[in-house]
This record gives sequence, structure tokens and C-alpha cells, in this order.
Amino acid sequence: MNSKKKIIISAGGTGGHIYPAIAVAQALQKRLNNDVEFLFVGASDRMEMEKVPKAGYKIEGLWISGLQRRITYKNLLFPIKVVSSILKSFGIINRFKPNAVIGFGGYASSAVLYAASLKKLPTLIHEQNSYAGITNKILKDKVNTICVAYDNMEKFFPANKLVKTGNPIRQDLLDVSSKKQQAMEFFKLDANKKTILVIGGSLGARTINESIYEGLDKIKEANVNLIWQTGKNFDKLTPNSELRTSNFEVKDFIYEMDLAYAAADVVISRAGALSIAELAQVAKPVILVPSPNVAEDHQTKNAMALVNKNAAILVKDVDAKNNLVSETLNLITNENKQAELVNQIKTFAMPNAAELIVDEVIKLMK
Repeated sequence: MNSKKKIIISAGGTGGHIYPAIAVAQALQKRLNNDVEFLFVGASDRMEMEKVPKAGYKIEGLWISGLQRRITYKNLLFPIKVVSSILKSFGIINRFKPNAVIGFGGYASSAVLYAASLKKLPTLIHEQNSYAGITNKILKDKVNTICVAYDNMEKFFPANKLVKTGNPIRQDLLDVSSKKQQAMEFFKLDANKKTILVIGGSLGARTINESIYEGLDKIKEANVNLIWQTGKNFDKLTPNSELRTSNFEVKDFIYEMDLAYAAADVVISRAGALSIAELAQVAKPVILVPSPNVAEDHQTKNAMALVNKNAAILVKDVDAKNNLVSETLNLITNENKQAELVNQIKTFAMPNAAELIVDEVIKLMK
């Protein structure tokens, strides 16, 4: 008889949902000595269909998407997609027979977790943000356990179901301080100069990119290193650009984020939950530029949780072109302010988040 545990994980839409899910799968594999089988479920046309198999896991796709905020014929398909996805979720559950079902957000999670709850299976969801997403708010009364990353989440969820775990991050970020020299050599930077790291997420961040582009002369004059992840959609730079000098490293995507953080003295970032969890762990002075194009403006709420504790500096997206570069150059020359921010952002780090979620999954399966 096969005693191997079976777990369905649903996550998708953004890296902020997908990568924590993969981190928890890896932690569960380790805890259960690989005596576990996973099946991921995502939305059939989203990035999880590529990222999850790359991490070594099987995934099935649902025909699901969110409601469009503008008036469009696509919204007419929404109820059909929901019913179709719930029915397919029942089929997946009946075939795979999981011992537990875990949701990390994204459109597919709502269908899979709803179906699992109707079948009375052990269910757990994880909310990455300080402002709960729609999917998790819909599921709050149906699931057994709700893992969160921030305090005061009782305003969204039943208090008796809440467990504060933090946001799972990649294991290679747990000790970046020892990689400084390696990082400077890898990015071919001047070890005698301060380094600014600019990250806008895997797809880039238009406002951040345009602000940095327009402020390049000031950055050059400041005589600092620059590591700049532009994302794939920024077309003002070419592979032969004069920016690709010994002081500037410009990439559309950085796979070696542990080295990028290790090299950085100051970081400019969006305020997604996963980014903030990583920044807290690597303990770097950060200027946050929350994206205004997210549901419920949750990135601003994430950022304010840090800003209110003097753990980060906020530059609004609308102010970035005027203020971002000057704020960054002020910070990189102010070592007292850097130290203050580092001391405070450290308090937000929860390096054992994946393990804490695994504890809850195992409790449910028992």
C-alpha cells in the first residue's frame, strides 16, 4: 500500500504567489524525506505554467481569470470560467486524492480550495500581503488554517484560524553578507564604490525604469555602481548601450539575486510581499516605490507597514520621476540613515516561514 502523502498546491499569476509555494513544497519534501507527491494547479495561461515545471513539479491548468476592471465582453465569460474551473478541480481532486490542499493566491486557488473544502479535505491558505486578496477573503470561512505574514490580520480573517508565519523566501538569501566579494566580481563592479540595486519585479516596473533612465547622468556624477534589472519590456536600452560600463550592470532579469543583494548598499524596489520578505532577510536599506496597478493598492499598505516603523523610505509612483534618484543618492551618502533602516527592517525578517507553514500542513494531515 502506498503511504506517500499527496498534496495539491495552487498558486499563480505572479512570482509573489508562485515562489513561496515552491519554497513550501521544497520544505515539505525535506521534512517528509521525499515521501510526498505534489500536484500544482494554476491558471492555464499564466506564468505558473512555465515556472512550476522549471522547479521540477507537475502542474495542471484551469481555464480561469479575474474580472476585468473595465467594461469588456471578456467579463461575460467569467461565470462560465468559474463553474468550469470548479468542476475541473473536483475532477483533479477525485483523481489525485490529496491528503491536504494548500492555496497561495491567484485565480486558480479560489476554485481548487472551494472544491477541496466541499469535500471536507484539510485546507490551508497563505496570505502574503498586509491587505488580504480577494481570493483569500472569499475562502476565509471555508478553509481550516490561514497563514499570514503581517500582524492585525483579524480584520480580514477569523482570529481562531490565523497563524503568523511570514513569507517563505529562497534559501540562498539566508546568508548574503558572506558573498560581497564574490558579488562584486560576478557583476564586474568597482569594490571601492557604493552600489545601488534597482529591481522592479520579473516584468520590470515602468515608472522605476523611466526614473532611473532620466536620472542616469546624476547617477554617473555620483560615481557609484549600478545594478539595474529592467524587466523584459524596457526598450530604451540596447545590448550595446554605453551604460554597460564597468560601473553599470544592466540586465532584463537577474537570476543570481543572492549576489545582487550581497553587492547592494541601497536597494530600490516595488513593494510586493515577496520583495519585502527578501529585503527584510538580507537587511538592506531600501526605497520602496509601490505599484499603483494592483488590487486594493496593497503594495502601498505593505510599504507603510515598514515606513511606519522607520524600516524603509517611501517614494510614491507618481513622484518617482522627480524624487527617486535624488532620494537614492541622498541615502547612499548617509550611513547613519542606512544603519537606522537596516536595524528596523531586520525585525521584519522571518527566515523560518516555510518551516512554520510546513508545521501547520503536517498538523492538518494528522
